[in-house]
Amino acid sequence: MEISGVQIDSALLKKRCTQDGEFGLAARFWSGGLRFEIDETVVCLRLERGRIADGEPAPDDAGVVTLSAKSSVWRMLLSAKPPRFYNDIIMPIGLGEMTVRSRGMTYSQYYPATMRAIELLRPQGWEVAAPRAIAQAGRHDTPVGRYIHLDLGGQDYRVYYEEAGAGIPMLLQHTAGGHGAQYRHLFERPEVTDHFRLIAYDLPFHGKSLPPVGPKWWAQEYRLTAPFLRSVPVALAAALGLERPVFLGCSVGGLLALDLALRHPDVFRAVISLEGALKIPDDVRLPGFWHPQVSSEFKARMMNGAMSPTSPEAYRRETMQGYAAGWPPAFTGDLHYYVEDHDLSQEAGKIDTSRVAVHILSGEYDNTGTMELGQAAQAAIPGATWTRMNDVGHFPMSENPEVFLRYILPVLEVIRRQP
Repeated sequence: MEISGVQIDSALLKKRCTQDGEFGLAARFWSGGLRFEIDETVVCLRLERGRIADGEPAPDDAGVVTLSAKSSVWRMLLSAKPPRFYNDIIMPIGLGEMTVRSRGMTYSQYYPATMRAIELLRPQGWEVAAPRAIAQAGRHDTPVGRYIHLDLGGQDYRVYYEEAGAGIPMLLQHTAGGHGAQYRHLFERPEVTDHFRLIAYDLPFHGKSLPPVGPKWWAQEYRLTAPFLRSVPVALAAALGLERPVFLGCSVGGLLALDLALRHPDVFRAVISLEGALKIPDDVRLPGFWHPQVSSEFKARMMNGAMSPTSPEAYRRETMQGYAAGWPPAFTGDLHYYVEDHDLSQEAGKIDTSRVAVHILSGEYDNTGTMELGQAAQAAIPGATWTRMNDVGHFPMSENPEVFLRYILPVLEVIRRQP
């Protein structure tokens, strides 16, 4: 198959994977290989204990991952700038446009290597703009971090938060499996901090917020529930003496924003829901999210697939690293709220936007909290606003802060002007 004047074949795949350090790291210890079935054409690569070897892997060999799809699907996946939902294999597989065959946990274990191989087949030399340099040696970043003790359900939790700025208080909630550092870029923008007191916190078990002392949390499965999650920002606002703060959350935090608008309209003056929805489809979970034979690199690589290929690679990689470094059960446990506990499909119409303003923003490349889900939420909440954010995905504030700023500043201006 030819794309942009380049013949896609096994020789090209072998050459580029051999020369790529990232692929070599992701394929460590792998015995088996890759088979990309493109109509009747097969592009393949054989590996022995992580080293690229001669020959072709058979479809039924142990350790082989086979991806099959029509050439029309492959052309989108292998384009320089893949269209929405085709910058990763997750959505084509979910949509039934691509099949994956492998034994046991091989696919999950070597999904990062598989995706890197696909990236290497795309046209070379296409790069997005590099992030602007803001740091200088010896310079302190703006936010200051502290710990605060919160009573959550009768149990003491030591919660970490960072803050900077002055004016209207605004709580910042991170994504599932993430932590408050995702908002580090927002802290450095005087356009925001001149008017808002930003407070980014880490949920218990995330980032710098350690587990509580007392309960044997290590002997039970971690699950984030709706009542507990709602209690965190409400308790934090009370403990800090915040007067009707704004709440801004992304992913899990984006769903929580709508939850808080319904159940705590007297606590918050406005909520900003990034990648929010009334209900997330229940097909989000994958067995590799928390499996003793699969590393956290699997989760990190999946997050790259939820971001825009036009976002600076350095910031995408930084976002991914946060997932690879997190407590392994945290992401899966957070999905309990994200997929199961959160459901406003029958109650969204009860949200009174005259008491608490609701603003929903959805990233173009987000493949879980999609733009369609964001639009549906806005339509179900009288008086809510919705904004499409082009050229960002599931993590707008961390993957492409410059683009995110263009979309969030008008919303913040509206909040500043409200009575």
